[in-house]
Amino acid sequence: MTYHLFISHSWNYSNTYNDLIRLLDSKAYFSYKNYSVPKDDPIHNAPYDYQLKAAIRNQMQHASCVLILAGVYSTYSKWINIEIQLAQEMGKKIIAIEPWASERTSLVVKRAANDIVKWNTDSIVRAIRGY
Repeated sequence: MTYHLFISHSWNYSNTYNDLIRLLDSKAYFSYKNYSVPKDDPIHNAPYDYQLKAAIRNQMQHASCVLILAGVYSTYSKWINIEIQLAQEMGKKIIAIEPWASERTSLVVKRAANDIVKWNTDSIVRAIRGY
């Protein structure tokens, strides 16, 4: 089975996003399609917010669940908050991933989440398979 994922992340913290992709890619017998909007996507330079929001909605509609990196920066990210809103409007399950060795995490993300997991490949994949 192939899981359809939307991975919410801050383009300013793309290293964490890339690390998560490496974790998912390393899991044996786990196949997924990534519907995220990465930093190098042309829509990143959209001149109007409504265009970026529409692009996010379009990508997210294909996902079976939304993964959100729950670093403390997420609390203050306008776009991650919009992604939470869109996921909830579409009835998508939200999985909050607490960054490795983090002492502080985003309560905004964790309150919106259907599941909260640690930065661990098995727990992340187990949560995804649950949806």
